[in-house]
Amino acid sequence: VQLQASGGGSVEAGGSLRLSCAASGRTFGSVAMAWFRQAPGKEREFVVAITRSGGITPYGDSVKGRFTISRDNAKNTVYLQMSSLKPEDTAVYYCAARTTPYYGSRWYDRAIYDYWGQGTLVTVSS
Repeated sequence: VQLQASGGGSVEAGGSLRLSCAASGRTFGSVAMAWFRQAPGKEREFVVAITRSGGITPYGDSVKGRFTISRDNAKNTVYLQMSSLKPEDTAVYYCAARTTPYYGSRWYDRAIYDYWGQGTLVTVSS
């Protein structure tokens, strides 16, 4: 599976961005997807995941109520709509894919994902 993240950029606080992650190489409908982010000097942080059937995990506390994940299986793409952006949202955002069924609850665990995109940088200025 190849993952290509896009949509990052610079935005002022309070603004919005939509990230996209296009997948190829496997039937997209059989793949669970997630977004993580990594701010400078910090560990990679879980944002949210969406299962193969479209179920959405709890969002990370820092983005709850502001970010929304969705997927379009016809376009082999997962999206992250980000609103009310804050300077602390500045990070490289990564999409990740899990290609085998997962029935656990550790969606926040990087180790359960098989593939990662290259990341897209989001910079939020105050």
